[in-house]
This record gives sequence, structure tokens and C-alpha cells, in this order.
Amino acid sequence: MFVTASGVDIDEMGYAMSRLEIESELFDGGNTVHEASSSTRPGKPFPKVDDEISQLTNLRSGPNDRLHQLVPGKQQLPVSPVRMLAGREGNYSGKGRFSSADRCHMLSRYLPVNGPWLVDQTTSRAYVSQFSADGSLFVAGFQGSNMRIYNVDRGWKVQKNILAKSLRWTVTDTSLSPDQRYLVYTSMSPVVHIVNVGSSTTESLANITEIHEGLDFSSNDRRYSFGIFSVKFSTDGRELVAGSSDDSIYVYDLEANKLSLRIMAHTADVNTVTFADESGNLIYSGSDDNLCKVWDRRCFGAKDKPAGVLVGHLEGITFLDSRGDGRYFISNGKDQTIKLWDIRKMSSDTSCNLGYRNFEWDYRWMDYPPQARDLKHPSDGSVATYKGHSVLRTLIRCYFSPEYSTGQKYIYTGSHDSRVYIYDVVTGAQVAVLKHHTSPVRDCSWHPHYPVLVSSSWDGDVVKWEFPGKGEAPVLANERRVRRQYHD
Repeated sequence: MFVTASGVDIDEMGYAMSRLEIESELFDGGNTVHEASSSTRPGKPFPKVDDEISQLTNLRSGPNDRLHQLVPGKQQLPVSPVRMLAGREGNYSGKGRFSSADRCHMLSRYLPVNGPWLVDQTTSRAYVSQFSADGSLFVAGFQGSNMRIYNVDRGWKVQKNILAKSLRWTVTDTSLSPDQRYLVYTSMSPVVHIVNVGSSTTESLANITEIHEGLDFSSNDRRYSFGIFSVKFSTDGRELVAGSSDDSIYVYDLEANKLSLRIMAHTADVNTVTFADESGNLIYSGSDDNLCKVWDRRCFGAKDKPAGVLVGHLEGITFLDSRGDGRYFISNGKDQTIKLWDIRKMSSDTSCNLGYRNFEWDYRWMDYPPQARDLKHPSDGSVATYKGHSVLRTLIRCYFSPEYSTGQKYIYTGSHDSRVYIYDVVTGAQVAVLKHHTSPVRDCSWHPHYPVLVSSSWDGDVVKWEFPGKGEAPVLANERRVRRQYHD
């Protein structure tokens, strides 16, 4: 028997509560909720994540202690919805409502694994797909020179169809301004283009129906060309930071409309850059030189000297995502791993990263050598390593799950094997694998507030995964039209 703090027996809460319990059992299947298929990683057991990140994750996604304590000294997780609701009625949080951790404990079980449902289908490879910060907009970028902005709140209607001009190879990245008024897009060119998202023009054809202003990152040296792999708005919307194929990080001042800084940051392509937190003072970068670096903008006078270096990947880094706390971030690597980092463990020594690979390998057209899968860097400073997905052919992206709904309890990533993988941050378990696509999934995005995840692939499909689903039949492989001839 469970009694709330106000002394009310759950059995006496009436028909409504009884019905709620029955319905929760139907969805929960007892203790699980169509949630994580808690399958563990293949191979060796996952090493224990350090106590601090475990504690921080539990603080964000764990329920009130009184709710998961059955008897003194014995606990049960996850806590059922009935017990959570009873705890709310008993005001266990002291606020008369769920705490943010209680909310995350409820929502983080309902993973977006049902479906998928089709958002869009094109004859061009999808390279970028991202929700806006508030989840009201969704941006997809394709190799065929176009990007689409969907209005999520209006049934995924295309709000703006953007056609780029003189695009080199593909759209490599996009970024929405903090106020969601502007979108910047990049390609294998030193010129970044900016589009007015809020204008009334639906068909945005570069310099025909709308001006796509070009921001030149090439330091006025017109003979010098390079590509930009990654771009991000600063938190105040006044600057852009970019990573490039000439081993550099660039900072562009939007108010002055000029390049303000170039840092020779790495010894190979800078595939990814991101801000550490809302202050915008710290920047993380990842490169094909296998290194992650931390840059303090307050010390940019030191020019090419980073605040610290993080060593552990055996191959190049394809993407970084910050936890947003100025301390932890994750990286996706061509060594087929995701690594979790604590910047307090960074070093100033890069000599320990000298290459020692004794085999020839190129991720663009070769499978990862079997003999390399169990190798570990002798100076690996990462907090944890996650394996199971595949990072080949393209710069595949990984992310923390949303703070609002999951407490960043999970890490999710696209994969060369056409799937989306979701890992538990603390245990390393593969809690879900989403299967639909027939080509690499380069990017995917989890809605900041709801259990909705969108994946985009080189097969041209942009699809939506949900919990519990919206009652429509999901997309079936044999219902998709034939459009594979462009994938040579």
C-alpha cells in the first residue's frame, strides 16, 4: 500500500486513479514503456562512468527520493506514472507540481521510437536536419542546392523553400539565429550566405526572389579558397563561428559585416565547432587531426593557442555537441566511437597524439579495419566511450537528448548503416535503434520538448519518429517511390 504525504491511500482515490493505473500499465508493460529496449552494447562491458556525470544526470532525470523508496534501504526505478501522480498530489516536491527532475523521469521513458512518418521525400541526399531552439521550426538541407524550413506548429507546412546559387558540392551546415529571424548556410566555399527567415516569400531563390547576402570569410584574399564544414551563431546573434577545410576557426562580426578573427586551430580539417554554454566565451573544436580543443574567447589575443587539448580519438572527429554547462561535451569519431569529455581533464600537451596507425585506411570509401576496433589510445582522457554505430563516408552527427524532457539522459547519433542509435549516458546501453532508411543517416534531431525525433538520410527521406504516434500508418519501404539512381 502506498500513502501520499497527505495521508490518502491510493486505493481510495477513486475510479479515475484506478483507470489511470490500468492505462499506465498498458503503456508501461509493467515497468517499461515502449522505451529503451535496454539492450547492452556488443563486446566488452561498459566501464563505469565517473561519479560526477552519473550524479548530474540522476539529479536532472531522477524522481524525488520518497517516490522510489519502497521500504527503507530498497528502491525501485523507474517509478510508475501512478506513483508519480500520487506524489504530486502529496506535494512531495514542495511546489505543488512536478519538479523538473520529476518531469524528466516521466518523459525520458517515452522514447520517440514509433513510426516513422514521412515529413518529406526528395531525390537529393539530406545532409542537415535540425529543430529550432523552441521546436517551432525545422530546417533540412540537401545536396541538391536547396534547404527547407518547416513550420512544425502548422502541420509541418513548408514555410520557406530556399534554393542556393553556385553551391559547391552540398549544403554542409546551417544555423538559425537565436531570434529565428535569419538562417545561414555553408558549402565548400569561403562564402557563407544569410537568408531572412521571417520574410513573407515562400520560394527563396538566391538573388532572384530574395537576396542571399554573401559573407566572405576569406580575409580579402580572393585567390585563396576553402570550404566551411560547420557554422554556429553566437548566443547574442552578433557573431558567427565556423570551422573550415584550411585547418582554421573563423569568427565573423555580423554588426561590422567583416571577418574579425582567424585562428590556425588544427593541423587538418576543422570539421566541427560549437559553443560550450550560453556565455559564448568557450568554443570547442574537432578536427581530422584526431584532437578536440577548447578555446577561450577572452584569451583570443593569444591567437593560435588553445586553452586546452583533449586526446583519445584514434581517427578524425566528425561532430561535437556540448552539454551546455561549460564542462562536458561529446564527440563523434571516425574510429567508430562517441566519446564523453570533461574539459577539466584537458591537457596542453599534444605530443602524445603522434600517429601510430600501422594500416592504410580512408573512411570515405573503406570499411573500418576489424583489427582497429578494440584499439585504445594510450593517453585517452575521455570520461566514457560509446560503440555500436558506424561513422563512415560522411561527417555523421551526435547529440545529447533534450534537457527539458530527458535531463540529457541519452546520447543519440546517425549512422552509416542507415540507422539512428540512442545510448544511455551513464550505462552505455543501446536503449533504442531506429530502422527505416536505406542509406547513411548523417543528421537527426530530437524535439526540445516532445518525444519526437526526425532523421534525415542520403536516401532523400526526412522522417519523424514519435511516442506514442499519431494513429497513422508509418512509412513502409515498399511504398516509397524508386529514386536511387543518383546514389552512385
